[in-house]
Amino acid sequence: MDIYIKGHYQKSIYQNSNGYHVGLFKVKETNSQELTTFLDKTIPFTGYFHELNDVDTYLFFGKMVEHPKYGLQFAVSNYERCKPEEKDAIVDFLTSGLFKGIGEKKAKAIVSVLGKDTLSIILEHPDNLILIPGITKANIDTLHNKLKEYESSYETVLYLSNLGFSTKDAMIIYNHYKESTKQIIDKDIYQIIYDIYGMGFRKIDRVALKSGIKKDAFIRVRASILYIMEEVSNTYGHSYFYYDEIFEYLPRVLLVSISDTDYQKAMESLIQDLMIVHVEDRYYLKEMYEAECLIVKRFRLLGRKEEESFQHLDSKFTEMEQVFGISYNEEQKKAIIDSIVKNFLIITGGPGTGKTTIMKGIIELYKEVHKLSYDKLAEKVVLLAPTGRAAKRMSEATLMPASTIHRFLKWQKETNKFQVNEYHKSKAEVVILDEASMVDTLLMASLLRGISVNCKVIMVGDSYQLPSVGPGQVLHDLIESKTLPVVELKELYRQGKDSNILQLAYDIRHGNVLDHVFNKDEDLTFIECPDNQVISNLMDVCATFKDLSYKKFQVLAPMYKTRYGIDIINEKLQTIFNPKDASKKELVIGDVTFREGDKVIELNNMPDENIYNGDIGIIERIVTQPSKKIIIDFDGNEVTFTASNFNKFRLAYAISIHKAQGSEFDVVVMPLVQGYRKMLYRKLVYTGITRSKKMLYLIGDKKALVQAVDNTDSDIRRTTIKKFLVEGIK
Repeated sequence: MDIYIKGHYQKSIYQNSNGYHVGLFKVKETNSQELTTFLDKTIPFTGYFHELNDVDTYLFFGKMVEHPKYGLQFAVSNYERCKPEEKDAIVDFLTSGLFKGIGEKKAKAIVSVLGKDTLSIILEHPDNLILIPGITKANIDTLHNKLKEYESSYETVLYLSNLGFSTKDAMIIYNHYKESTKQIIDKDIYQIIYDIYGMGFRKIDRVALKSGIKKDAFIRVRASILYIMEEVSNTYGHSYFYYDEIFEYLPRVLLVSISDTDYQKAMESLIQDLMIVHVEDRYYLKEMYEAECLIVKRFRLLGRKEEESFQHLDSKFTEMEQVFGISYNEEQKKAIIDSIVKNFLIITGGPGTGKTTIMKGIIELYKEVHKLSYDKLAEKVVLLAPTGRAAKRMSEATLMPASTIHRFLKWQKETNKFQVNEYHKSKAEVVILDEASMVDTLLMASLLRGISVNCKVIMVGDSYQLPSVGPGQVLHDLIESKTLPVVELKELYRQGKDSNILQLAYDIRHGNVLDHVFNKDEDLTFIECPDNQVISNLMDVCATFKDLSYKKFQVLAPMYKTRYGIDIINEKLQTIFNPKDASKKELVIGDVTFREGDKVIELNNMPDENIYNGDIGIIERIVTQPSKKIIIDFDGNEVTFTASNFNKFRLAYAISIHKAQGSEFDVVVMPLVQGYRKMLYRKLVYTGITRSKKMLYLIGDKKALVQAVDNTDSDIRRTTIKKFLVEGIK
């Protein structure tokens, strides 16, 4: 039985452009025994609506949920507007403000003549109103047109629901297109994909096919081409494609073959409509092409801009060394000085070369040469990183506030847009971007749109690490172009000189695996064993670190599935780090048991809660009654998860190497087996190894490590930032 509440909308506390409302509703009737306590009381509600007013009576269908922050709410899945039937209700409706020029006197006159059928008569026979004293032709037009518009909105939502859209999606679509909804859908239902964030091809295509569109319809072919380009771009990281390769993918998506002529017509129309950019033999999604061009133009402009000059810069640098008690080497000094005088600089180098120490020096020297207080410095110099953990490390190292790029640009989850953009720019004068290898092309372009064209940009990162999860390889392309200012740090800094971990990392960078670094000292251990003994050896090693802080110890692996994947490892390690205990509450979610004290990782960005993808925390409490909750402590920030978002975290005794990027741990354990073959490649292994600061354990097959180091195929991404920098944009 569907649960409903019937009553009156009071007000909205929050609403967005998609029609999502959080508001208050006064309950007059319900079919739920549980909700009878709310009769004649106000209850918070959430849901998607195209229009709400405080005159109509509404039926809200849905269920009670508990929001982690705001408590009990009625989540509306669909709703109905109850037409006013009693004469007094109709008078209230006509005087609600919807109908300009109709006051109480005119409303009563209309209802006294037309009675309970007032609204039907206004819709179907509006000329009858001319007989009512005091009603003008303008009043009749207003009543008829507004009521017709009011009714048609419901008809449109019903039309969308009948097509196969959920109530939520129907509301989002109607709120975007309003009265043009039917016209747009009848012309090209796939237009929804291009206009409304979150409406993906698969969802719209299901509705389109259900409504009778042919598999080889022209508009479907067009939409499929864009879908293929976006999906392949996200999978392989390419920024452009070739004509024939897109054509080869089409039958898999369309489930029907089409002629080259039909494909060509669809492609040409997409180019004509500026949705695809065709340059030479390359085909780009418009957004990607524009992003690459923006990056190239901005960095070329900054790179060629006249350098600043400062008096006594060398003496100030020496003073800074004395204050910090540091003696920078020549590479590091050049990186710091160039960061002060140049308008764009890339500082790159592997682990142990002092990149973090250099950032601290840049900030301090910038403060001194510009004679800034720390408050003014924080206004002018912005420290950014791609992940929350990387931003936190950056802040701890520099004693300055640091932020994720998404937080700095004020990302809006509902629309996937940034509030800091080309129209509302940041006033920052310097941006220092750490872990720059993780920043994809589209995010980099969004950052550049959000800062002034004169803003100094300093990028810090290791281009040998994994490229960004999203498309592109920005840092790599900028360095490889050899057209921009770059300082490469090669000299290992202090204690790094004797590190076997760093020696292994540098060997891997050069494509070598040399046995002499293994088992030489306790910092680097390789336990060779057959695949079927990897898990037992891994558990033995991990057991020796069970009392070490969860922040300092981490198991890293390339894959979630397989017999040696992250999911299995987590299940095994839970028995070591957090075994079953009568004093600890548990909750089974899917096929995973979570218990109080478990180490978990966040899988999404939740900016409202100040947690981000990759953040690691500990389950503080589990509540099972009256509703299920899991409270997770993310380094002092307690966040409550309810059943609706239990899928946003998972166990983290073992995590993927991709998730670990931007983080460091004292001790890292990495299994290496032939079963990981699909995911074993040089940059992945290099990134995993360089997460370790003090001790690294490799367990498994040395041949798997050699194969990974030899495999550079997965590193290849087709991009044109380097080409555009060298040859110019065509």
